[in-house]
Amino acid sequence: MDFARLWLGLLLSLVTALDFNYHHQEAMEAFLKSVAQNYSSITQLHSIGKSVKGRNLWVLVVGRFPKEHRIGIPEFKYVANMHGDETVGRELLLHLIEHLVTNDGKDPEITNLIDGTRIHIMPSMNPDGFEAVRKPDCFYSNGRENYNLYDLNRNFPDAFEFNNVSRQPETEAVMKWLKMETFVLSANLHGGALVASYPFDNGVPATGTLHSRSLTPDDDVFQHLAHTYASRNPNMKKGDHCKNNVNFPNGVTNGYSWYPLLGGMQDYNYVWAQCFEITLELSCCKYPREEKLPLFWNDNKASLIEYIKQVHLGVKGQVFDHNRIPLPNVIVEVQDRSHICPYKTNRFGEYYLLVLPGSYVINVTVPGHEPHLTKVVIPEKTQNFSALKKDILLPFQGQLDSIPVSNPSCPMSPLYRNLRSHSAATKPSLFLFLVTVLHIFFK
Repeated sequence: MDFARLWLGLLLSLVTALDFNYHHQEAMEAFLKSVAQNYSSITQLHSIGKSVKGRNLWVLVVGRFPKEHRIGIPEFKYVANMHGDETVGRELLLHLIEHLVTNDGKDPEITNLIDGTRIHIMPSMNPDGFEAVRKPDCFYSNGRENYNLYDLNRNFPDAFEFNNVSRQPETEAVMKWLKMETFVLSANLHGGALVASYPFDNGVPATGTLHSRSLTPDDDVFQHLAHTYASRNPNMKKGDHCKNNVNFPNGVTNGYSWYPLLGGMQDYNYVWAQCFEITLELSCCKYPREEKLPLFWNDNKASLIEYIKQVHLGVKGQVFDHNRIPLPNVIVEVQDRSHICPYKTNRFGEYYLLVLPGSYVINVTVPGHEPHLTKVVIPEKTQNFSALKKDILLPFQGQLDSIPVSNPSCPMSPLYRNLRSHSAATKPSLFLFLVTVLHIFFK
């Protein structure tokens, strides 16, 4: 019996063995379909839509229950290659898939991660752009945009300015996907620099732009997430590896501090999809030669795994009325860090709040009732790949007739445009105030 299992494992490993080459659409599809067939118990392959040229936007889900959401198991995603000429992330995600499925049941860390997480991996959001660039090039090429020549990372609704662009099919597919899943944490993989960048990418004075940054109410969490990835990448953490006169201390930057960006995907995820997303720039060269790919995998493997684990930060649970009926579409947020588009329970009454260890008050708001406050203490370390579980039982019967089953979207408009005040996280510290004053004085 043991010999048979060993032989089967070896056979499956051979079937899905992935070389360090660039995989165009046909080869990528063949690999993904092979994985889905040979590891059907822990994977699901599906397309969330099609590109302008009709290519499938493939997503492979890895998890103990890959085909559907299970209560208490958070949803995580990686998206790569939204700029078609930024290619390293595409290949890294294919190798990550292989690493996950071939180590399930062998590596305790990977096994536990698959047990407690539903991991969605999209190797290419812009397959048309990738196919348009056949020759490796470190700089900009026409393949950056989609087939209609739109930059997909400038194509989403923006929370700060009107973004009057034609929404592209790839963008529309991702927006629809975000509505279908309860994503908690995400990263999108790019190239052309070496840094972990966190929201906001755009901003207004109320989010800190007068101090050359734009911060979310969850800035402490975002800084932690970015440092988690960068600190495990030996070149990213240097901060100046690309030798292009841009220095990123410890390999991390606030997106706006680097340069303002209108219509970016990470801001859209955070504001409208309740999903914390950062942007990972993984290579100084956008489209490096194939022989460099093993080095990129070695540099990023630990970071990719450790970042997924961060989906288990904080606190999670369900909100019930006094009859233990789950309440969907109920606002659940940490006091003093509310979101401009309030975070709400999903159709199962679930909530997931990413917060660092510490003491917090959770504010639950049901239409027609006073806010319900619950104090929680988040321990220093998560237990068994799980956030602190805290179900909230409200002392009344929920008015289910007035609570829609699906979360109504906040208007796709610049929600922050007229904001006058914001979280304390955006207020400059004395140190940053002095730095700003000195900068102005000596400029």
